[in-house]
Amino acid sequence: EGIARRLADPRFDDLNIDAAELKEWLIGAPNTAEAFVRIFDNSTKQRAGDVPKQVDPIDAARLEVERWRNHFADLDAMAETLADELRLASGDLYGAIAERLRIKHQLMIRILPETVLQDKLRRLDLHARQLQLSEMLDPASRSFQAAILLGQIEAKAEIDALVAGARFESPTTEGIFRRHLTSYFAAAVMMPYARFLRACEQTGYQIEVLQSRFGAGFEQVAHRLTTLQRVGERGLPFFMLRIDRSGLVSKRFSGASNAPLVESMYRCPLWNIHQAFDRPNDIATQLLELEDGSNWFTLARAVQGIGFGAGGFAPQFVVTLGVSAELASSMFHARGTNLSAENALPIGLGCPACTRPQCSQRSAPPKSRTLIFDERERGLTPYDFVTD
Repeated sequence: EGIARRLADPRFDDLNIDAAELKEWLIGAPNTAEAFVRIFDNSTKQRAGDVPKQVDPIDAARLEVERWRNHFADLDAMAETLADELRLASGDLYGAIAERLRIKHQLMIRILPETVLQDKLRRLDLHARQLQLSEMLDPASRSFQAAILLGQIEAKAEIDALVAGARFESPTTEGIFRRHLTSYFAAAVMMPYARFLRACEQTGYQIEVLQSRFGAGFEQVAHRLTTLQRVGERGLPFFMLRIDRSGLVSKRFSGASNAPLVESMYRCPLWNIHQAFDRPNDIATQLLELEDGSNWFTLARAVQGIGFGAGGFAPQFVVTLGVSAELASSMFHARGTNLSAENALPIGLGCPACTRPQCSQRSAPPKSRTLIFDERERGLTPYDFVTD
């Protein structure tokens, strides 16, 4: 499992392994395929604790998250128990968290003006025994930030054990991974596993309903959807990306999807995630076909960050979710979409990794192909290349 994702590594770009060839290999020589996985993972130091020092700390932490498929069962179970206790105490999650912090940990929540906290969204003042939250936070974000503090206190031992087990060499990587785990716990408190999965199945993963039912934001729900891999209670295997207007990825989670779209360094301009910035209140859906023959159903929506960046502009991102098209028929957002393979839009993993010929949108040649130059003619793009 996951061999297709491993073969998407740039080291194999020149081999042009297609889906049929991969399937034949898996059926005919499964043990050889397993041997390849072990050798590949060892050579690339897939276990984050063994990542060489030159690897970026963010990438190293993400490798560890992906090793767990972004599902941490012990944290989920603990958060679910805590959420049940909070639910019994009050129907208002934020109020219940605030009360637990006050009674059990002698910490008060105080909302402060933006002029006081300035560039901070949250600050813990132990001298005043206060969790100080910015007034710029919306209700969902206030609940999330309060739940983060609860996780830092009550799930500390469990989070410490996961961080220690990763055997990171860099304190920076440890900090990034710890932050992910704490955020994971907070999201699991807001969206307890069994209740959230049940709601997903009842609504067809309708994100707006999930937002309303659990008091969460679009991005928070999208994050949570990538984590639903509890043994015996699995949800759809979503992947998630968050990009800015330049196309830079600031968040990526493959989960259990094994989607090549997550690992690629580039993105195809035909993928409508880029147009989602111009439709801020809409969820844009699309059926895609990759060069390996796999089909993916994706949805994307623009979200606005908190605060103001350079020039006084509010930060903007697009959050994208995707799932294998063969699993998307139960989704609310796929209604009205013909999920047959012949209706999928052929795209690539970004121009340098794409070998589809005569694409008028191409802006760079494929790295794995030899260019052809003929001064007597000009194709749709300036890059003609040798094809199979």
